[in-house]
Amino acid sequence: MEDNWVSVYTTEHAWQAEIAKQILSENGIESVVINKRDSSLLAFGEVKVYVSNDDSEKSKELLKPLNIE
Repeated sequence: MEDNWVSVYTTEHAWQAEIAKQILSENGIESVVINKRDSSLLAFGEVKVYVSNDDSEKSKELLKPLNIE
């Protein structure tokens, strides 16, 4: 991944990251999902969505509704 890509969304669930990626895609923003979760039975770690630095602010705004706990 190039240096100008930044993380705009982090979750413990791959399906949430895929929803985030779809939202970004529907708004014309290219994104990449990086799954850093351990594959053991104790699955821990994070799944992150990255976008280019130029799209980071718009992406964060679009993904705000996903950050509801």
